[in-house]
Amino acid sequence: MDRDLAVGVILARLGQSAVVLLVMSFVIYGLMGLMPGDPIDLMIAADPHLTAADAVRLKALYGLDRPWTERYLRWLAQIGRGELGYSRLFARPVLDILAPAVANTALLMVASLALALMVALPLGIWAASRPGGWIDRAANLLAFVSVSVPTFWLGLMLMVLFAVQLGWLPAGGMHSLDDGGGGLVDRLRHLVLPTLTLAIAGTGQYIRHMRAAMLEQAGLDYIRTAIAKGCGPTRVLLHHQLRNAAIPVTTIVALEVGGLFSGALITETVFAWPGMGRLIFEAVMGNDFNLALSGLLLATAMTLAGSILADLAYAWLDPRVRRR
Repeated sequence: MDRDLAVGVILARLGQSAVVLLVMSFVIYGLMGLMPGDPIDLMIAADPHLTAADAVRLKALYGLDRPWTERYLRWLAQIGRGELGYSRLFARPVLDILAPAVANTALLMVASLALALMVALPLGIWAASRPGGWIDRAANLLAFVSVSVPTFWLGLMLMVLFAVQLGWLPAGGMHSLDDGGGGLVDRLRHLVLPTLTLAIAGTGQYIRHMRAAMLEQAGLDYIRTAIAKGCGPTRVLLHHQLRNAAIPVTTIVALEVGGLFSGALITETVFAWPGMGRLIFEAVMGNDFNLALSGLLLATAMTLAGSILADLAYAWLDPRVRRR
């Protein structure tokens, strides 16, 4: 029964996500349509040999002379068939451009998120176990600095220190030009600085959420009951308090998964990392409709996927959720 209920909940969430994606596609397509100019206008501005007759013919060819709603429905049907179209900026199929960008952002996201959690969660737990102590004060200071420092400034300072002054790490890119496409060690060296930048920027909020959740759970009755029954401090902390405190933190982490796919624009720009955030920015600024629409929809889908993962994590962490 629990398995059937879980499957039903997942299917319901997938249905809701499909509706949200449909609405977002309408909104994104409308916002892109409000941008000044269209691809044909840009082609005319770039090529003085194109005449007004050529512009009319090209707009008819690409359907730009038709009503907005008709163009949206045609684009939606095209997306449903898995045809993302061609990128005007790169003169290549959109899927060929999105695939490596998604892989690059996923690599950066997993590395930075893992590093941030490895530091923030134990530090938040330790700080909450000794409120008011020097560890708690140090953790709060680190969290305050992390959420206050601008990401672009942090990235530039790390670049100056480790790439310019010390010369230990490359300043940007994904691999060295003389490395024949980039070996594993070379790629890992290029990954260090953007990963460190994103990890430091995200560590503060994880520390604060973990500490607050642990302190909230520490004052509840079930913790006092566990202590009264003779449970040791370590067992109370890890088997009772931490399991329940992890539930609100799961929301932050799961939503961060979607945000990093499109929100790492500053870091990817500073370090010239060829990821989704930088690609979407270039597509929007270059009026590349197909690439921008597909990238923004993919970012929305990843955010929704993170929300579904958060629900599944809730069910695993809290048995009461599975019985609803």
